[in-house]
Amino acid sequence: MAETTTRVERKELTRRAILDAALDLSAQSTLAALSLRQVAKEVGIVPTAFYRHFDSIEALGLALVDESFASLRTMMRAIRRGDPSYADIADRSITILVEHVHHQRAHFLFIARERAAGPTAVRRAIRQQIELFEQELAIDLAGLPGTELWSAEDLGVVSNLMVSALVSTAESILTVADPATERELVARARTQLRMVLVGALNWRSVPSGT
Repeated sequence: MAETTTRVERKELTRRAILDAALDLSAQSTLAALSLRQVAKEVGIVPTAFYRHFDSIEALGLALVDESFASLRTMMRAIRRGDPSYADIADRSITILVEHVHHQRAHFLFIARERAAGPTAVRRAIRQQIELFEQELAIDLAGLPGTELWSAEDLGVVSNLMVSALVSTAESILTVADPATERELVARARTQLRMVLVGALNWRSVPSGT
């Protein structure tokens, strides 16, 4: 039993090493320019061993996309539980985003880079993850006071505006080099989210075609 457990643990360690190597190597170009031989060499395994963990470089990229979004989505959902104010939603969303960008910088760089230049399947997966963010946010907003008169379409519009602002903020944080500039950027992003929510609270959906 101990031997089986050790083998499973070794397999997981190798998988983790492959993911980390891909993050490092793709930072020098893009995932599309990466070969499994490069990744295998970086990890110290033979190329055929790569296939024990991933079917292809694209499959490896999809795993990185899932990994990049999973914990952030979980934390973003958590801040909308209970009865938060709209200001709390805006402020805490930005705070969590900034923390995540710093703690998982390599993953965010990967997403920012591959969102524009990655393989088709990876770009599609990133787009789907962002859309899932929007859908979950729309569902949560529908349960907050003041949104009773919003249509599903309008909830989607607000969610899109908020998530687009968060994505833009994350990508901007990756480019700034000093804390003062980042603080200004974050303060502006927080204000932007608050303005979106305040404006939305005064919105009343109207039937289509009127």
